[in-house]
Amino acid sequence: MSAPLNGSPLQGVRVVDFGQFIAAPAATQLLVDLGADVVKVEARTGDSARSIGVHGEAMVNAFNRGKRSIVLDLKQPDGLRVAQELIARADIVVQNLRPGVMESFGLGGEAVLARHPHLIYATITGWGTKGPSKHRPGLDITAQAESGIMHMTGDPNGEPQKVGCQIIDVATAYAAATAILGAYVGRLRTGHGEIIETSLLEVATHVQAPMLGAYFATGIEPKRVGNGQPTVAPAADVMTTSDGAFILSAYSEAHFARLCSLIGRPELAADERFSSNAARVENKTALLTELRWAFSRFTTTEALALLTANGVVAGRISTYGDVVENEDVKASGILITTSGELGDVETVGAPWQLASAGPRDTKGAPSLGQHTEDVLRELDYTPEDISALAQSGAVRGPSTIAAAT
Repeated sequence: MSAPLNGSPLQGVRVVDFGQFIAAPAATQLLVDLGADVVKVEARTGDSARSIGVHGEAMVNAFNRGKRSIVLDLKQPDGLRVAQELIARADIVVQNLRPGVMESFGLGGEAVLARHPHLIYATITGWGTKGPSKHRPGLDITAQAESGIMHMTGDPNGEPQKVGCQIIDVATAYAAATAILGAYVGRLRTGHGEIIETSLLEVATHVQAPMLGAYFATGIEPKRVGNGQPTVAPAADVMTTSDGAFILSAYSEAHFARLCSLIGRPELAADERFSSNAARVENKTALLTELRWAFSRFTTTEALALLTANGVVAGRISTYGDVVENEDVKASGILITTSGELGDVETVGAPWQLASAGPRDTKGAPSLGQHTEDVLRELDYTPEDISALAQSGAVRGPSTIAAAT
């Protein structure tokens, strides 16, 4: 087998992306970062994320880097025909439109594979396509709520909390991309395509497999425990310092004894309240009081230097400003500045590096319809054809969008 060219294992693979917001665009972004040519099909008003302010712009810039944008009106026969031609020449189709929308255009998975059996067709939904909620709107936050994540997140005496980022959207993107890549390998071996379905609810449930497994085994409904762990201590507990805070785990007997020695309190390891893990869990409030008092004499940097140099697990609780200045983050190269029609944008690149790939790609996200004419020419449309499509409103390119605005 020959080596991939330029470190891009998906070079030459064509993907058609009917994605909105995060889950589907993030899945196809992973394919871009592996070398695929992703054509992003947008409605006349664009990906919905384009219209929700700075956070939407950040979504577009983060999850559409290096893609090509074409604007099609699928409600017009000519626009639908172009979409069908794009799909016919593709290897992979990904969509997360409202359930039933693609089917209404004859572009659902079963219809597409009936015409093109080689295709990999992936659908991402909020709730799946088989249950009673299949037509409900679904977002990251509702999946967090109904999967149990919010029930298990937050202070035990406070209200349920969501995770502070769109964690399920992004995790769903990884799940979808994994299935797509597996199906594509299968197609290379057999010649047969595949229909893939995943949902925010399934992924949100999947990421809690260990906790659900404990529930299945015991029948005991778990409760929120805040930052700690219910069965070991200290573990994932917040330590406050003179200038900030960090997270600490030192629950094995050897690590706890070492921790006590490092902070100048060796007697704590022999204290009957803390002399075993079970005792520390039972007396956790007192344990945290003692440890936090000890660390109040340190700066966060001093505490981390002392602990990590001696093999104790600890990490700074960082602001985004801290993350940007983190030397390990800088060294990884994951923070990039992209360039394109939308200008120079600071964003986050692929979370991996292939040895043969060189530096991370810095092509930016496309403007709305930026590549409409290019993609149509690849489909063998003449300039006259393209002009007629634009005049009818079936497609829009940069010039027609500019004229309309």
